[in-house]
Amino acid sequence: MKLAVLCYVENEGRVLMLHRNKRKNDYHLGKWNGLGGKFLPGESPEDCLLREVREESGLSPESYSLRGFITFPLFDGAEDWYTFVYTAKTAQSEVTDPEEGTLAWIPKDEVLSLKLWEGDRIFLDWVFNREALFSAVFRYEAGVFKDYEVVFYSGST
Repeated sequence: MKLAVLCYVENEGRVLMLHRNKRKNDYHLGKWNGLGGKFLPGESPEDCLLREVREESGLSPESYSLRGFITFPLFDGAEDWYTFVYTAKTAQSEVTDPEEGTLAWIPKDEVLSLKLWEGDRIFLDWVFNREALFSAVFRYEAGVFKDYEVVFYSGST
């Protein structure tokens, strides 16, 4: 089981996206993602979020918000991934590209036109356009999207 964070950093109507184009054996090669990665031992989700955003972009968000949780059963064919999904705000716009790829500020209304994982097209609507916290399961087989389930939370259940 892998624990990870995924963060969509926003600045002036734009979202910082990572084009995974540098590592030949990258499972995400050619795709665009938000920033994030795996927890280090002892990290909280927020510690991981701040560290990953800083390591991948050089940015330190002024604020951030938990938007939901996604389970990816056997996403990489080996392990389940449990991902905490955040948005963050920053006034900074100068970034440093990470070793995984190239960063770009994309107008928010153009993010869905990028080469994304198919499931991302579904949950990004929840991330950017819904107030409710979500918990979802997205199933892929050999990199091909199969289906999803979601529950939205708005207060007590």
